[in-house]
Amino acid sequence: MIKTAVVILNWNGLDFLKMFLANVLKFSAGPETAVWVADNGSSDGSVEWVKENFDRVRLLRLEKNHGFAGGYNRALGKIEARYYVLLNSDVEVTEGWLDPLTGYMDSNEDAASCQPKILSYKNPGFFEYAGAAGGFIDKYGFTFCRGRIFGNVEKDNGQYDNRAELFWTSGACMMVRAAAFSECGGFDDDFFAHMEEIDLCWRFAHRGYRVACIPDSVVWHVGGGTLPYESSLKTYLNFRNSLFLLYKNLPGRGFHMVLFIRKLLDGLAAMMFVSKGRFRSASAVIRAHVTYYRSLRRLREKRARVLEMKTRQSVEHIMNKSLVSEFYFKGRKTFSSLNANIKST
Repeated sequence: MIKTAVVILNWNGLDFLKMFLANVLKFSAGPETAVWVADNGSSDGSVEWVKENFDRVRLLRLEKNHGFAGGYNRALGKIEARYYVLLNSDVEVTEGWLDPLTGYMDSNEDAASCQPKILSYKNPGFFEYAGAAGGFIDKYGFTFCRGRIFGNVEKDNGQYDNRAELFWTSGACMMVRAAAFSECGGFDDDFFAHMEEIDLCWRFAHRGYRVACIPDSVVWHVGGGTLPYESSLKTYLNFRNSLFLLYKNLPGRGFHMVLFIRKLLDGLAAMMFVSKGRFRSASAVIRAHVTYYRSLRRLREKRARVLEMKTRQSVEHIMNKSLVSEFYFKGRKTFSSLNANIKST
């Protein structure tokens, strides 16, 4: 069994593989590390190109597009390693990027996952939306990062260069302890894509594991490679999966009230989309709620399983405030202005 498997889940990402795979192999492959491309049923010649150009890259072919969640579940089930690195195809890694991550995991047996500092490939000097310097969540399920709140992305001035415990690590680039991934059930296939890593990290927390950002490691992420950020499908998945996430993982106390307030906030978001002429986005919010109600039976079963697996009654790093209120009404646009009481490692 190798120590570290760097696994790129690819779906019609040939252009990104051409841009970034050579550096992944150059800066990752070694006696204890292997690089895999797990192909999610691509039709753009990705598999053939990898075969022709990289004989040291290991290939896994999935018969169709199972999404991020299902694709990684199937791929990782076929790979034996101590650590998995889930790496988007549109990420440029840097020399030595793996060493701080594996060093942290080696030194912290209760760590289930960690991520590097994720900067923007398109806007050098700024954090990248999907992960930045580590993720958190507020009491109503709205996510934010050190370096990004809603659409406000900060410039990297070294303000988050401390190692910090998080609520979630980014699926764009995250190292996961294989044993913890298996123990906590892997990703939820029903999420398909978006927020499945947050759901997994919440289950890590239920089991007493920690996750962290290790900014000694730096990568550069293009972002929006599979679905553009303004995509109505992305909007649908984010709103639907937020409801899935809350229903499955919230503690019993205040459960119904939190969900009720989140639904009201989603209604306000839909009206905001309408006011801006983004009718497809507003429709996506409505469809997300319809799907949620149709999924309640399955969600009840999943919630019961989550409650059974819990070994820790309280979970840290959930901000006990409304991010919507802090951002839109109090004008707190940066992570450091939230006073979110986040603990450093």
